[in-house]
Amino acid sequence: MTAGLRPGRPYPLGAAYDGHGTNFALFSSVAEQVDLILVDADGSERTVTLPDVDGFVWHGYLPDIGPGQRYGYRVHGPWQPASGDRCDASAFLLDPYARAVHEQDRHDAGFAQGLCGVVVDPAFDWETDEPPRHAYTDSVIYEAHVRGLTRTHPGVPEELRGTYAGLASEAVLDHLTSLKATAVELMPIHQFVQDGFLLDRGLSNYWGYNTIGFFAPHHAYAATGTLGQQVDEFKGMVKALHAAGLEVILDVVYNHTAEGNEKGPTLSFRGIDNASYYRLADDDFSRYYDTTGTGNSLLMRHPNVLQLIMDSLRYWVTECHVDGFRFDLAATLARQFHEVDRLSAFFDLIQQDPVISRVKLIAEPWDVGDGGYQVGNFPPLWSEWNGKYRDSVRDFWCARARSLPEFASRLTGSADLYQHDRRRPRASVNFITAHDGFTLRDLVSYNTKHNEANGEDNRDGESDNRSWNCGVEGPTDAPDVRALRARQQRNFLATLMLSQGIPMLSHGDELGRTQSGNNNAYCQDNELTWIDWELTDEDTSLLDFTRQLGALRTAHPVLRRRRFFWGESAQHDEGRLPDLVWLRPDGAEMTPKDWRWPDAHALAVFLNGDAITEPDPLGDPVVDDSFLMLFNCYWEPMEFRLPDTSYGTVWTTLIDTAEPSGDLDEKEHKAGTRLTVESRTLVVLSRPPTRRITEGES
Repeated sequence: MTAGLRPGRPYPLGAAYDGHGTNFALFSSVAEQVDLILVDADGSERTVTLPDVDGFVWHGYLPDIGPGQRYGYRVHGPWQPASGDRCDASAFLLDPYARAVHEQDRHDAGFAQGLCGVVVDPAFDWETDEPPRHAYTDSVIYEAHVRGLTRTHPGVPEELRGTYAGLASEAVLDHLTSLKATAVELMPIHQFVQDGFLLDRGLSNYWGYNTIGFFAPHHAYAATGTLGQQVDEFKGMVKALHAAGLEVILDVVYNHTAEGNEKGPTLSFRGIDNASYYRLADDDFSRYYDTTGTGNSLLMRHPNVLQLIMDSLRYWVTECHVDGFRFDLAATLARQFHEVDRLSAFFDLIQQDPVISRVKLIAEPWDVGDGGYQVGNFPPLWSEWNGKYRDSVRDFWCARARSLPEFASRLTGSADLYQHDRRRPRASVNFITAHDGFTLRDLVSYNTKHNEANGEDNRDGESDNRSWNCGVEGPTDAPDVRALRARQQRNFLATLMLSQGIPMLSHGDELGRTQSGNNNAYCQDNELTWIDWELTDEDTSLLDFTRQLGALRTAHPVLRRRRFFWGESAQHDEGRLPDLVWLRPDGAEMTPKDWRWPDAHALAVFLNGDAITEPDPLGDPVVDDSFLMLFNCYWEPMEFRLPDTSYGTVWTTLIDTAEPSGDLDEKEHKAGTRLTVESRTLVVLSRPPTRRITEGES
């Protein structure tokens, strides 16, 4: 036995430093012996055989081993792929619970791409840090990439660009708060590895959906060092975002790992306990059952896999103070067996956990397996990326036939998807674009994808032939084409920020960011994907317009209701109008026949601010301004007649997407008068409240 080595404890898993030494613990149900490998700065190794095992957890305690120590494991056990066992004592394995990962300057095949775990000191001075705890109703999510958001920002010191510290810089925080964002949803920051086939093409995994370490912040995003300094830098970023009133939501990838299929590299899990961590094919244990499209799926019915995920989630909340999670391909997490199961053990664990059940939980409600599209089917605790919202709003602004009814449902919170099990509008995370697909500018500029730079002959990425540019064709420098494309961007942004539910803005869309038509830029870590902060006048105008929308949404609770609209089913005293009324362009209420008309491309919606709304569960009832939204997705101007005086006597124009500058001089329009709405334009009008809350009203 090594001098000073003690049996230690089986929990916590990973490398736990206590101020005097470090306890090492690793789960493996098939291991016959586990060797801890201590790696020195020069790459030399010291081997320590862990002396004890309890409940399949191998453990040992080493005094005088502390922060900065590099380490890994070699696991002795069966190599029987046909039975699902793939132990290989020659492979240097990364600790699944490593809190930090360092990349050694070594490249032999047994050294896990040069990655080794690092012992970390958990102490950090959080001072008075408090999570913002924004209500779901008040949330505006900004999806961002740590590197892409900051890599070229002139206000970020050059040495901090592309890092956690750069994202925490004053220039970036000022930009985010100017948009009235309440949360930053960071694309994967868990430690990930590069794909060999991309490196062979001179490319790299930019998005990071290739996780190998569920407890470690990705080392390449750290400006201060990778021997544990990345952990403190990440925590410092969270602390700075909180101080600016911004929550931090992590995009997490618990559905698969970077080890791929049976032909992939052995980096960690596969060599430790393959059959426990991974779901194997029922008819051939040498292969993997894959519902993620990446080669493997984690075995969601195994208790140690569930423990890994829950330990990871709790770590990021309790130790790193993050405020929520967006779960990539979340349908896979619900597959205990073959089908997606709302009663799976994973959901049970989340529901009863006193830590995780209290943070924001967002599902990407689909995977690539059979029955994987589950929009609207997650449990009540969850919010979901609403893919139907994205498609419906795109269809509407492209003037597709019969798009009106579904668009109306999506605009008002998607009650048809969520109300049946008493969920609220906050269940719907609304988005037009995200990291996966076209940027907003490219959405209105390209009929087809242009992924040639990815090296797959433009075969990768979604093949979308629906012409999302809505007929905006012609040379880019043609003034009328540029103007219409800019208007469509404003239409999409305005619709997003005026819809009930939680809006999510994809980073750079407010600046007109382009990827030159690449709708699958996962492998492009370069100027193609980084935000270009050199703004044109058109970009600045779009930014100002987006800020205007954020301020409008923040100021008016009727635009971010906690409950679904009652509409005509509501019982109203004193002849009050319903909280929601759909109107035809002629000012009359929509009829069932109007909704069925296939070529209807225009409508108006009245949002009644005089109806009681609740901006905060603990707040008093309020009244708000009322809004009239006039939508014309037709390719010709449309004349609207404003409703009669029962809806309001004078209306003031707040938004007209046909006006590039957004400077409308608050034009006023009387009830019953006519107003021409230009082709493919949204006009928003408002009037002040006509009543006050009376004592005892609720």
